[in-house]
Amino acid sequence: MPHQLSVRIDPNSGFCFGVIYAIQMAEDILQEQGYLYCLGDIVHNDEEVERLEKQGLRIIDYDTFAQLRNEAVLIRAHGEPPSTYQTALENNLTLIDASCPVVLKLQNRIKTSYDKKEQIFIYGKHGHAEVRGLLGQTSGNAVVFENLDELLRHELPSNVTLYSQTTKSTDSFYRIKDELEQRGYSVAANDTICRQVSNRDKDLRRFSAQFDQVVFVSGTKSSNGKVLYQVCKDTNPNTHFISKVDEIQTEWFQPGQSVGICGATSTPMWLMENVRDALLQL
Repeated sequence: MPHQLSVRIDPNSGFCFGVIYAIQMAEDILQEQGYLYCLGDIVHNDEEVERLEKQGLRIIDYDTFAQLRNEAVLIRAHGEPPSTYQTALENNLTLIDASCPVVLKLQNRIKTSYDKKEQIFIYGKHGHAEVRGLLGQTSGNAVVFENLDELLRHELPSNVTLYSQTTKSTDSFYRIKDELEQRGYSVAANDTICRQVSNRDKDLRRFSAQFDQVVFVSGTKSSNGKVLYQVCKDTNPNTHFISKVDEIQTEWFQPGQSVGICGATSTPMWLMENVRDALLQL
């Protein structure tokens, strides 16, 4: 069929190193013992979670975790608050800690700030797995905010200590810092955004500009998925968000168009390859 779409996968998309590490760890243990508990979704991608559940991964929530005794539990890349480690000690649980090094470094920096009695503000998503771990470093006393309006509703000290969830947009973070400084606050801005995510921002702008259509593949729960999808959409209005292959709509495409496939730091390469194969069948 001469009108076939030409399809290319973004070589820079797919799992970040923190997720690759956590999943490799899980797969190794699943091969050895046939099952493994994991506290929360190992990755914010339902398709990948399902693949691992078939191998014996058991996703548990905090209530189940608190009831568990004498088992091994995987801590995913997002990291955990100190209370999780405390529960593990009390319940004789072995923690297999796959916390991302970038997140651990951020947790330590926040803890140091908190110990110095600084008032801490974290740019991040309420209730997000990583943010729970960060808040835990401050015994729940840091202020989490999702945008500038929300931050300004708080009574701010004249010296603001600013941190960010690792997967937030660098541009937004610096806009918030500048706005606060213009309003007369002194801001200690700790840019703790993961460079694998922020560089992907620039890579995706370049990538999505090259195609007639772009298919962005991500789980709906992925925070950086939402950010990166928006980056593609701003660059190329013909960008479509899907979580799985059967969400592809034929009417998006014209015969012979070029299509780019890209995704979040939690999107597995095998899923993008499946999307490519489906598009080549159209």
